[in-house]
Amino acid sequence: MRKLSDYIARAPRRALPAKVIERAKYHVLDTLAAMVSGAPLLPGRRAIEYVSALGGVPEAGVVGSRIITSAANAALANGMLAHADETDDAYYLALVHPGCSVVPAALAMAERNRSNGTALLRAVVLGYDICARTSKALGIERFRSAGHSTHSYGGTFGAAAAAGALAGINSEQARYLLSYAAQQASGLSCWARDVEHVEKAFDFGGMPARNGVTAATMVASGFTGVEDVFAGDRGFFHAHERYAQPQMFVRGLGRDFDIMQTAIKRWPVGYPIQAPLDALSNVMAAHKVTAKDVARVMITLDDQGARTVSGRKMADINIEHLTALMLIDGDITFESSHDAKRVRDPAVLKLRRSIELKGSSALGKTKTTQAIVEVTTRKGLQLRHHTKAVRGSATNPMSREDVAAKARGLLTPMLGKAGARRLINAIWTIEEMTDLRQLHALLRPK
Repeated sequence: MRKLSDYIARAPRRALPAKVIERAKYHVLDTLAAMVSGAPLLPGRRAIEYVSALGGVPEAGVVGSRIITSAANAALANGMLAHADETDDAYYLALVHPGCSVVPAALAMAERNRSNGTALLRAVVLGYDICARTSKALGIERFRSAGHSTHSYGGTFGAAAAAGALAGINSEQARYLLSYAAQQASGLSCWARDVEHVEKAFDFGGMPARNGVTAATMVASGFTGVEDVFAGDRGFFHAHERYAQPQMFVRGLGRDFDIMQTAIKRWPVGYPIQAPLDALSNVMAAHKVTAKDVARVMITLDDQGARTVSGRKMADINIEHLTALMLIDGDITFESSHDAKRVRDPAVLKLRRSIELKGSSALGKTKTTQAIVEVTTRKGLQLRHHTKAVRGSATNPMSREDVAAKARGLLTPMLGKAGARRLINAIWTIEEMTDLRQLHALLRPK
């Protein structure tokens, strides 16, 4: 408790390595792009409509709109926008999506308190640390297999830490912050059955971001609470003692930054599909393969990933559909992966019948996100590629130019080319921003 609360309280004054700051910019930009592109989608529209009806003290803006509302309401809406589909970042081995909860909470609190750009980046790095470490301290897959949602739990604590740091809480208050976060931590992994992604957007992004800001604002306004929720009797790890590994919260804290292990998705689709698309793109590039050449495609990925993305109703989390699209189009874009008409396209449906999916327990035990794609051509050639480090992952990270290119594709439809360029440049120089309220004007429709 002492190590963790001190770390949270000192985050706004703690200088970070240059490479960590650079990576934080990537993830802030990537998450903002996910919010902008998520605003017109069903979960985004529902979130904006809901928050618009709530009113609220004008503290922070809702991305993709001109709404200014309370920090908690803005965090809720922006969190849902950030996970309105599968564009946001993911820490696959910790089973969390840090960006969609941490960045909206940090942004809302930064606007509320008129914080500067450096403070925002430091808070985001802190939030990613606490988000991922919550899941690790709960046993990750063991916790999810029991029916809990690692994404919701991790997001709540990560958002609370980021918002609390920006609220200027001290070490004693950080203890209360963690207790208020623990009381709000909830979530069931039945989110996987949400076919329209609305509840999932709330579970992964909106709820954790809102709860984190709520905890931070209450403690900052003078609320006191239990000071040893992670260590005392009938506390957090007592309730979850079956999975508890409390030491994971502080192991390497301040040295091993979890934002450096978080992947940015190369394609705007579900994370388990990133490695299969990477492998397929390598086969296509190396052998000049297109849809007309294909007789059969076999995709092998980890068992959990295979269950998550096979035969799904939503196009951007359906691996068979996206594989067919890549073969036909040569690549996957935000527009193609969200085009409902393509789901019923006879050419796509015909090609999907030649695509098979196989789960592998061995790939589930690897330390990187992997997939194997085997293509049998109409001429009988057997082509194979094993992706061991997908582009955008910690072991094969994107460059600044890669992240900007992805962001431009997501931002331009709403902001226009000039607007997208202004926002990207603002994030690359965000340390120069003295008041984060300046950012909202760059996140409105053109």
